[in-house]
Amino acid sequence: MNDEVDGGWASSAQAWIVEQGEEGDYGRRAVLDAPMLARIEGRSFARALDVGCGEGRFCRIMQRLGIRTTGIDPTEALLARAKQLDPAGDYRPGRAEDITEEAQFDLVVSYLTLIDIPDIETAIVKMATALRPGGTLLIANLTSFNTANMPDGWRRDGDGVARFSIDHYMEERPIWIAWRGIRLQNWHRPLSTYMTLLLNQGLQLRLFTEPRPTAGDPAQIARHLRVPYFHIMEWQKPA
Repeated sequence: MNDEVDGGWASSAQAWIVEQGEEGDYGRRAVLDAPMLARIEGRSFARALDVGCGEGRFCRIMQRLGIRTTGIDPTEALLARAKQLDPAGDYRPGRAEDITEEAQFDLVVSYLTLIDIPDIETAIVKMATALRPGGTLLIANLTSFNTANMPDGWRRDGDGVARFSIDHYMEERPIWIAWRGIRLQNWHRPLSTYMTLLLNQGLQLRLFTEPRPTAGDPAQIARHLRVPYFHIMEWQKPA
């Protein structure tokens, strides 16, 4: 498949699988997993939809909590890996924009997938529609000031000090990023875009946080504390 069509996922899938392993990369393991799980554990979620489930890692985590999961993803190689690691799991080809279920899930999870979706307005409408009344939409996403820096990343100033620059923040745009054999298209959008689309669905914000790293070497921790890479949002559909 042409990279321009699928955002680079088909050609990057094998390198992505190697990068993630079975436990996920640093950001997932050391920054996002604990606060994401804290919003799930001890609550009465029976059925969850993982939008952009990839190789099924977070589905497997939710299953260990007794939640029945459905994972959707448009990349065949990632779904094949998910089924290899979890033969009994429910993994289906699909995109957020094409979700057909209505009011079927107590919990819908978007774990670092909103940045991959071109038609974000339709995707958010579909995710909200898939929720049962009273259900929860749990989102982990890259911060918008982080994506406003892409693809340049950190740069050193004239004194050799690493600096993180932000530019064209209000301009929604696709950005190609590459590392370790992976080349993907992400989307930068100002935070207000996401917030407005979610509020337009009548969803109620229950949590907004920028989690701190819980592990890693001092350089990794310092980098995440200087410029938080992620935020987590929990939204509830009115009962």
